[in-house]
Amino acid sequence: MRILRIAAAVEAVSLALLLLDLVTEHAEVVTSLGGPVHGTAYLTAILVVRLNPSPASAGARWRALVPGVGGLLVLRWPSGGVVAGEG
Repeated sequence: MRILRIAAAVEAVSLALLLLDLVTEHAEVVTSLGGPVHGTAYLTAILVVRLNPSPASAGARWRALVPGVGGLLVLRWPSGGVVAGEG
């Protein structure tokens, strides 16, 4: 699922940028732009996993709820999660 891959990458990168900003200068512009981007990517990853009809997605639904890396956990889980065999 291309949408899940993109959402997972944006979610992880935006969280990393927000945390980096937090420990360095804490610029308000980074927080103002990065926060909504991270939240949207997080919710998109959750919705994509929840709306997938795959029977293997039962455990993936819980993994998707992990903030920051949930989408990556679903994609990288050994059982294949919701994207087994999909390109």
